[in-house]
This record gives sequence, structure tokens and C-alpha cells, in this order.
Amino acid sequence: MHISPLPDAAAPPDPEGGLGALSTDRGNLPLDAVDVRASITGLVAGVEVTQGFRNPFDVPLEATYIFPLPDRAAVTALRLEAADRVVEGVLKERAQARQDYDAAIAAGRRAAIAEEDRPDVFTMRVGNILPGERVTVRLTLIQPLPYEDGQATFRFPLVVAPRYIPGTPLDEPAAGDGTAPDTDAVPDASRISPPVLLPGFPNPVRLSISVDVDPAGLRLTGIGSALHVVAESGDGERTTVRLQPGERLDRDFILRLAYAPQETASLTLVPDEDSEEGTFSLTVLPAGRHRPRPRDVVLVLDRSGSMHGWKMVAARRAAARIVDTLGTADRFAVLAFDNVVERPPRLGPSLEPGTDRNRFRAVEYLATLEARGGTEMLAPLRDACHLLHDSGTRDRVLILITDGQVGNEDQILADLLPRLRGVRVHTVGIDQAVNAGFLHRLAQAGQGRCELVESEDRLDEAMEHIHHRIGAPLVTDLRLEADGLRLVPDTTTPARLDALYPGVPLVISGRFHGRPQGGLTVHGVAADGSPWRQSSTAVVSSNRTVASLWARAHLRDLEDRYLTSGSDDLERRIVDTSLRFGVLCRFTAFVAVDSRVATEGQTPHHVVQPVELPSGWTAPAAPMAAAYAGPMGAPGAPPVAGVPAAFPAPAPAATSGAPMARGPMAPGSMPRFRLPGARRRSSSELDDLRQRLTEHLQRLTSTPTPDQALLVDLLQFLEPAVQRLEALGTDVDPLATLVADLQAVHTPLDAAALQGLWDRTIKILTEFTTQAPQEPRPRRPFWKRTP
Repeated sequence: MHISPLPDAAAPPDPEGGLGALSTDRGNLPLDAVDVRASITGLVAGVEVTQGFRNPFDVPLEATYIFPLPDRAAVTALRLEAADRVVEGVLKERAQARQDYDAAIAAGRRAAIAEEDRPDVFTMRVGNILPGERVTVRLTLIQPLPYEDGQATFRFPLVVAPRYIPGTPLDEPAAGDGTAPDTDAVPDASRISPPVLLPGFPNPVRLSISVDVDPAGLRLTGIGSALHVVAESGDGERTTVRLQPGERLDRDFILRLAYAPQETASLTLVPDEDSEEGTFSLTVLPAGRHRPRPRDVVLVLDRSGSMHGWKMVAARRAAARIVDTLGTADRFAVLAFDNVVERPPRLGPSLEPGTDRNRFRAVEYLATLEARGGTEMLAPLRDACHLLHDSGTRDRVLILITDGQVGNEDQILADLLPRLRGVRVHTVGIDQAVNAGFLHRLAQAGQGRCELVESEDRLDEAMEHIHHRIGAPLVTDLRLEADGLRLVPDTTTPARLDALYPGVPLVISGRFHGRPQGGLTVHGVAADGSPWRQSSTAVVSSNRTVASLWARAHLRDLEDRYLTSGSDDLERRIVDTSLRFGVLCRFTAFVAVDSRVATEGQTPHHVVQPVELPSGWTAPAAPMAAAYAGPMGAPGAPPVAGVPAAFPAPAPAATSGAPMARGPMAPGSMPRFRLPGARRRSSSELDDLRQRLTEHLQRLTSTPTPDQALLVDLLQFLEPAVQRLEALGTDVDPLATLVADLQAVHTPLDAAALQGLWDRTIKILTEFTTQAPQEPRPRRPFWKRTP
């Protein structure tokens, strides 16, 4: 099998060391090996990840490692191995798992805990590693391989890239052990910001990757790799791909498997062994051609400092290619952002027709953009939604081009979800260590597609895919109908069915009750407006991975729903689903505790494993981490934090949030966990929302005659504001009623109806903004709940 590699890097790091390359006789950092063994069968991969930790010091050690995993993978097992001991991990509610881990460390027993902080960012803590001892932690996971345009992709991330952290630092102990302080916008920033190795540091971790590929009846026609690999033919059609020695953990490992096109749909039913329920998985393969319709397209381009170098070049090219695909019947706008939002100066502030002149002006502007500033992403996405709110029957499309390196993903999604009704969102991720978890979540929320580009060389191929995605879909308004199969309500994932696009199968999974029989039919509306349907008859299987993959996707849907509700009932449902199906989520954790005491009365020294700077990124202006070695090999001070050159401090601007702040964590801080949907409620946040409502009220009262456009602006703000106010414990019934009334502004109103709505709006806002402030209802964060 021929392997198509990417071009070599221009200049590999100096293997002999560099500034900060301190060492001891036994090594210099606790993590010394990462081994990834994957077995791909058809379009599913089973993976075992092995992390080897060694204590190079003369005292017991506790190591923390912040690392990535594929965002769609289901983590199903953990095993701790030390000396002659093997301990299987147990999945527990996160608060209970932390309590068990802390108690074990205090008692001198070896222990390990794995926690999820983002769909693709995890934290491993391994404690009471004896001097000179090596401890191994194995994680087992299952991941689906996305299949589009005849190509399946196995992507395994290897490094958590530095992320821009907006917001005001919180005046309380840090939630984790990273370098960024927690903020009101990212209350767990210290859990997703590992220290970064100095440039030139000798390769600290031995990396090995092997992938066994079994087409399982599909016809494999080629393999492409984003790292240097060799392929070995196995029995029959099997192929084993191995990573060449010497690679560093500084980019995503990618295999693209070219399969011959498939033409059939399938429905698989997998009954449970211990209940009267089961899991179904339905794959719908569209056929036909889409019919172009007039579109309103807003292109949002990230020009922040992390886009420096080839990424900015690729982003400009991608944006220009998208603009060139527009026709005169389309309307469009281009927004470029760092810590401010800019538009092409020769185009107007609203959507412009896609004429040759306007497209030329947009491309001309794009060619001038350079990377700079911070990644204040929420403001431009809000602006894009506002531009698209009044498109009538036209297709509304938002396209985001970025590396996705932000820490406030939850804040962005919670704010945007109410604004995305009727807006289709496509994301283009450009980086060798892209934030795929966030970009997939945003695209799914907008019922669009996500395309990832890891090199400028692959951009042309990726743009062909993107061109098909931003066109009108083949089928819309999808709904699922069961025929003889009893579906369990509110278990279907995706929770909102996507449209169907050329070359992109739609995978729908969920739970059923009773006998595994019958079929499913997907109904929709074709591009020409005619009814569309596709039926599938069930095939019963014993493949248990189907339930794990469904559980992971369903948990992700529930967690995103939790962002806007913060419901205790929903929280309990998430935990119960995770524990029942044995799949890790943000509300649970795997913990392994050895029953044997390893140390007597010694508090282990805590070390945070530094990570590589992602390949192609600008070297830090100040060290984000130094090696952990003090006099005579004893543990030294915490890493020195710094601001990488890729993130220069932005100038003050009238945008949401604040410049990214990075700094050392307070020594001895106890790690905790926060999720924005359940974070500490700040009275300043309530005051800010009241102030912004007051500003809207002042605009209304200072306008001599009713203005429907001002009511539209108010509605855009009120919908997410009501959800935030409710989460803060404020009585929002009058405002919720007003939101319902204001939906009428999307249709033409006569003078009398507009005047009535105008007067009611002013009355409700006046009463709300002048009433005495309420104390927020105390709400116990879920991570502090007594198990």
C-alpha cells in the first residue's frame, strides 16, 4: 500500500538541547513514553493509549499531564500498572472519583485519575510514584472514523495547543495546575493550559504509533499520512502502518483512508445483554445533485496572532476561494477579527450582492490581512448572526475559518445556540494541532459541516469539499419515523438532524425498547421541494461498540444542552448515562487506586508535565515552562509562565472579554472543576446584564417614533440574556414573555401593532431595570455535591 506523506518540516528542533534543557541521570520529566495502538475495522477504530511515567527525583512524585484525545472518541477503560501491581480503573461521578484519589494519595497508595475538561482535552494525574519507579497508565477508547467523499479519516491529536483565554481573572483558588488563571469567561482555564517546553528542548517523550487497518469488506484504494510512516502488508487485505522513530508530540497524527464509494444505507440493532433495550445505528447515504438557491453568506476569518505563518496564508486563500464561488444572486459579508472586528473598507456595513466588483473588493481586502492580536471570537460570531437574522427564504450560511484556539468554547456555544435558528454553520479548521472538538461542536450546533486542514498543500483538496458543503444541501427538514421499532424518546443523536450533503453520510443513533425488529425511515424535503424518503430494514448485531459510540455522542449533546440550562435533573441524567454505559464524560472520571501502601508519611512532590509547542507555531517570547530539576536532582520551582509571541497582548477595544492573561498558578492550589453552565454566579455579571438592558431602553425612549429595527436588535440580545439571567437566579418571567412577543418583529407590522409592541417593551424594560436588585439564588456546584 502506497503511503502519501506531507512535506518535511523546514527545520527540525535541535536534538542536543537548548536553553532550559536541564536533566538528571534518570531523565528530566515524568512522562517518558506515549504509545498509541489502533485497530481500524471498516469505519470504527479501537485504540489503546499507553502513557509511561518515571520518577527521576529522590522523593515520591505526583505527575499531572494535560493531553488531547480524539473529540468523538468514547473512553471506556483505564488501567494502572506499577511494579508487580495491576489496578483496573472504575468510572465514578467526578466528585467521588476525586475524593477517592485524594484519599489514596494522602494514605500513601499509588493512584491515577483521568478527567475530561473538553471533548478533546483530558487531565491525567498519577500519584505516589516512588523514586526511580516507572508507572504505566493505559486508556482504552473507541472512535468513529468520519467518512466523506470516499475518504475516511483517522485523526489522533498529540498536543494541546496554547489557547486564548478571555475574561476577567477570578479572585479564588485555581481550578487546575495549568499556566493560565481562571476567568469569568473560562472558569477552568487553569485546567486546559499546560506549560510549554522551551524551544530546542531535547525530545522528552518517546512516541510510538501503530495502526492496523482492516477494510472489513470495503475496498481500500490508498492511504495518506500527515506524519512519516511506513506500511507493512499483513494477511489478506490488512495493512499495518507504523510511525517512524524520532517524531515529537507536536501535531495531529492523521491517516486518510481512500475507500471505493458506497451506495447503500444500513440499519444496525444491537440488543443489550442485561435489559429489554438496545442501541440502533442508521447510516443514510444521499444521492443526487443539489439545486443552488440564493444565499446570504457571512464569512468570519480569524486573523489573531495564533494564525501566524502558513495558517494565515491558507486562511486567506480559503476565504478568497469561498468568495469566488458566490453568484450575483447571493449576498455576502466578510468579517475579520482579532481583538477587534473589521470589514472590507470598500464594502458596506450590511450584506452586499455577490457582483464581480464586490467580490474583487473582498478578495483585495483579504490579501492584506496579517496575523495579530488576541482571539476575541464571540463578538464577530454575534455580528454574523445579526447580519443573517432577516434573510427571508434565502439560505443563511455562516462560515468560520480559524484554528479554534480559544478557551471559552462553552461561553461561545451557550451564547450562540439561541441565535443559530435557521443559520447553517460551516467551520474550517486550519492548524497541525487544531481545536477539533470546538469546531465540530459549533458546526453540529449549526447543522453544518467541519473541514480540517493540516497543511497548505492539502488546502485545494479541502476547498473542493467545502465548496460542496456551502452550496444548498440535497435534503433538508429531516425527521425520523419508526416502523415496528419502539424508539426511546429523547435519545436520538444528533438531537437535531442535519441536512444531507453530497458525499457525506448521515449517521443517526439512539435507543430502542423491546424486540430488535422493524425498520426506520428518514423523511425530508429535496432540493426541488419534493418529498424525500429513505427506508432501511434492521440487521441485528452483537457489536457492543455501537452502544459506546452512541453514549459518547449522546453525552456530548446533553452536555451542550446543559450549558444553557444548568439543570440539576439534566446533570443527574448525564452522570447516570455515563455510568450506565461506562463512557467517560465531563461529569465523571476514571480512578484507579492501589490497595497497597507505597509510601509512609511523605507528601509527594507535584510536577506538571510540560508539552511541546505545536509544530509551525512561533516560539514563546518568554518561557512557558522550564525543566523540573533543582539542586542534586530535587524538584525545583513551578514553571515560569509567559505570553507566547503567537498571542501578543491586544490593545484595548470595545469588544467582549479582556486580553488573554497567563501567569503561574498559586503553589499548593487544590485542583477543582468548573463548567460555565454551573460556575460561581457573579453579582457583577447580573449588574452588567442590567446595564446593557438599560442601554437598550435608553435607545427606545430617545427615538421619537417606533423603530422595528431597534426591536430586532433588542430581541437578538434578549434571547441569550434571559437564559443567563435565569441561571443567575433572577425572575425572568416578564422578560421571557417579552421575548415571545418580540418574535413578531420578524414579520411586517402595521403602525398600530408596532406601537403596541413598542409601548409594552418600554414598560417591561422600565420595570425590570428599576426594581431593586435581587440576590442570586445560591446554587451548589455539581463538583461539590456530596456523593
